[in-house]
Amino acid sequence: MRGIPSPWAKCISALIIQNWRHTMSNSTNESKYFDLHTTGIGYLNRIREVKPRKGNPFMAVTVAALKGSTDSAEYAYIDCNVVGAEADKLIRRCQEAVAAEKKVLVSFRIGDIWADVFTYSSGA
Repeated sequence: MRGIPSPWAKCISALIIQNWRHTMSNSTNESKYFDLHTTGIGYLNRIREVKPRKGNPFMAVTVAALKGSTDSAEYAYIDCNVVGAEADKLIRRCQEAVAAEKKVLVSFRIGDIWADVFTYSSGA
């Protein structure tokens, strides 16, 4: 990618980040999937390892996806679980740059997003 300074250029790659997959069964008990994929470019934020009480740790990231006119772009923030060995490797490689508040631009493909309401309990 032109115009992106090295070594951050290595972080720019197609990422396959999937949240959840909804299944349905047909009459032969074969699983079928309804896949909803969102593709675009955006900036990585809040790369972190989540360690649940029960279950295995996993990587998570917030993608600030660019939308709207190129003259006045807006952001849509998408919180994601990082799925797959290649995506995990690429996100971990970008973690230091994001922690140093460098702008890391990526091309992404996110699977099966959904809206979740978040309400501040105090402040704002």
